[in-house]
Amino acid sequence: MTAIKAADVDRFIAKPDPRQPVVLVYGPDAGLVRERVDALVKASVDDPNDPFSFVRIEGEDLTGNPSRLIDEALTVPMFGGRRAVLVKAGSRNIAASVEPLLNTPSDECRVIIEAGDLKKTSPLRALIEKSKTGAALPCYVDNGAALGMLIDDEMREAKLTIAPDARAMLASLLGGDRMASRNEVRKLAMYAQGQGRVELTDVMAVVADASALALDGVIDAAFAGKTGDVETEFNKARAGGSSPAAIISAAIRQVANLHKMKLAVDDGDSVEWAMKRGAPPVHFSREKKVGDALRVWSPQRLVRTMELLAEASLDARRNAPLSEAIAQRTLLSIASNARRR
Repeated sequence: MTAIKAADVDRFIAKPDPRQPVVLVYGPDAGLVRERVDALVKASVDDPNDPFSFVRIEGEDLTGNPSRLIDEALTVPMFGGRRAVLVKAGSRNIAASVEPLLNTPSDECRVIIEAGDLKKTSPLRALIEKSKTGAALPCYVDNGAALGMLIDDEMREAKLTIAPDARAMLASLLGGDRMASRNEVRKLAMYAQGQGRVELTDVMAVVADASALALDGVIDAAFAGKTGDVETEFNKARAGGSSPAAIISAAIRQVANLHKMKLAVDDGDSVEWAMKRGAPPVHFSREKKVGDALRVWSPQRLVRTMELLAEASLDARRNAPLSEAIAQRTLLSIASNARRR
């Protein structure tokens, strides 16, 4: 079995195993897949711009000509040196083209296959994971530790430091796509050049987008029992481009975080300390409303609210034309419930 564990992928890319010249890079994080594919290409050829050393093939092209891949992989470079082939798998099943290559691998050429999120039962993934001459590299969405390393690496590269509260806020705004996260951190570093240290105000100015802030406004108003503010903040969120589904999803994340923090308070933590340990930590601009919510809600009522939001999410999907009314009505219900202490 040559399914590389997620924790070992970067080590493999830094020093690819020559005994595994066929490498599948796949996963739900498209940016991370692209970043790792680029790193493998650089590690495999001297000049990616040399058409004799580096060849790109679309997966669709292999369906009509399945032998093309092994022909390209076994081609001897005209001027010597290392060679690589990059295959973009796409939606077609290219396992039939890859299998002969795994049985007769080339010592002179690395084949890199770029794919999206593949199930364990996917023919291509299963084929490569079972082969001794192939390696399957999963690319999952970055966790907190990986995001922290990314931030620290980029700050170090830019010769900057970052304040702890700024780092925590930045990490909470990243994730989902490695390339997008890296670009956001680099944009922040460019903004802060010359000042030596990145502060929280820099993160808020550069990375925190208006739609996310608008979502915070309507969610905090609902859980703090501010019924008068819910409609205004809801309209702001919609004007900022947030869909009813996104608003309900944000409310579900918030109720889960409130539940975790409330349990910590009931175990003896102060409200302020519980907010600092939230996931993500509560930004200082939201502390009053989130603190009000923690003082009002009990764990049992929060669980019932989770169920209410789950039902609202399902209703909104089933009745798309009414999704906006469903989302707004649900948040007003939460706000009214919060007022009943």
